[in-house]
Amino acid sequence: MLVTWRYRERNSLIQSFDPRAWVIFYVAFLASSLLFWDLRFLVPLLVIALLAIFTSGITWRETYRTWLFIGGFITFFGVLTFLTGRGGMEHYAQEHVITSLRAPFEILGWQPTLNVTVERIFYAISQFVRVFSVSAMTVLIPYTLNPELYGVTFHGLGLPDKIAYAMELTMRFIPTFARDFQLTMDAQRARGYEIEKLRGGLFAQVRKLAPLIVPVTIHAIAGSEDIIDAMDLRAFGVGPRTWLKQLHYRRRDQVLIAAAALLFVVSLLFSMLGYARLWIPDWALAWAAG
Repeated sequence: MLVTWRYRERNSLIQSFDPRAWVIFYVAFLASSLLFWDLRFLVPLLVIALLAIFTSGITWRETYRTWLFIGGFITFFGVLTFLTGRGGMEHYAQEHVITSLRAPFEILGWQPTLNVTVERIFYAISQFVRVFSVSAMTVLIPYTLNPELYGVTFHGLGLPDKIAYAMELTMRFIPTFARDFQLTMDAQRARGYEIEKLRGGLFAQVRKLAPLIVPVTIHAIAGSEDIIDAMDLRAFGVGPRTWLKQLHYRRRDQVLIAAAALLFVVSLLFSMLGYARLWIPDWALAWAAG
């Protein structure tokens, strides 16, 4: 049986829109965010993402694990980028050093040194803002989009029936797989399997995870076969599909779609005019020089 994300009806701004309009706005927001490294444009996009989060009706208790993972992931790679400078060299030709931090020890005659530069600082901040905005908007989709409307939403966006239904199955696969994994782990624990006491190297631990991996994989394959058989029995793909739910655009949905188009066109225009590159303010350069 397929399950869904922890969706529930909320009296929120996002759920007041047609899901097709919200998906269009999300795609425009994603494309606009990926165009820029300039903080002057990334910060307004971050404000839009934060506004969507705080008006979504999603509670911290429901999503705190997701936010902790996203925050930890972004922070780790932001700090790694700042320490190594990798990735940023594509966006700036030279670095203005603020200070150099030298380790009090040497490794084979090499003394580890960290150059704190203006370019690295602003690149790390831009990367954090950019990735967090995109991640925050992505998190909202499974929690605010009604699972009953997955297929009809993608179909309403112009996708063929087969692709629309494939998208629906894909969005339901992850929570279904997680449910099966949890049930299998509970069953194996009831039989005395203790995953917390796994020892050995990487390959040894993977081998010892076989009592979890093998049943879950086999169950996923068997479940997919059942879905295929059910679709074949209903003659799926023979002709145009009809959908039980129907969606209709309202005035607010048209306004949101227009805002999405305006956001993308303006972002593309500024990008073509050369404002997409990494922005370093003059006061920061003066601080490094002084």
